[in-house]
Amino acid sequence: MAINAGLAAMTRNWALTKRAQYLTVYKSGKAWADNFIVIKALPNGLELSRYGFSVTKELGKAVVRNRVRRLLREIVRLTPVKPGWDVVFIARPSAVAVDYHQLKKSVDRLLVRAHLLRDRDEAVSPGVN
Repeated sequence: MAINAGLAAMTRNWALTKRAQYLTVYKSGKAWADNFIVIKALPNGLELSRYGFSVTKELGKAVVRNRVRRLLREIVRLTPVKPGWDVVFIARPSAVAVDYHQLKKSVDRLLVRAHLLRDRDEAVSPGVN
């Protein structure tokens, strides 16, 4: 039980959890888009970046939406993003038809365009992007 509680607490640190947090990023954040993903980002003034994932019913049934969300979450987990940003990843309908590698390339390209990728010289804290 203690392990699950620790994971839940860690998840809340890097996740946008409230509707108001999403709305702030949607309203005031800057957007970058391609065929598969739209990224909206807004500085948050914190020492870590927080992430949200928006996958609408337009993409398909729950199994399909959850697959896209899982892929995006894993991509973000493995990608070093600069600290201090709230980032929302919005999946487009074409994201359903692509595999992990195509989706990763798409996210990487967008993060480069947004200047949100952490430089190789910057220190990386384990478990926190």
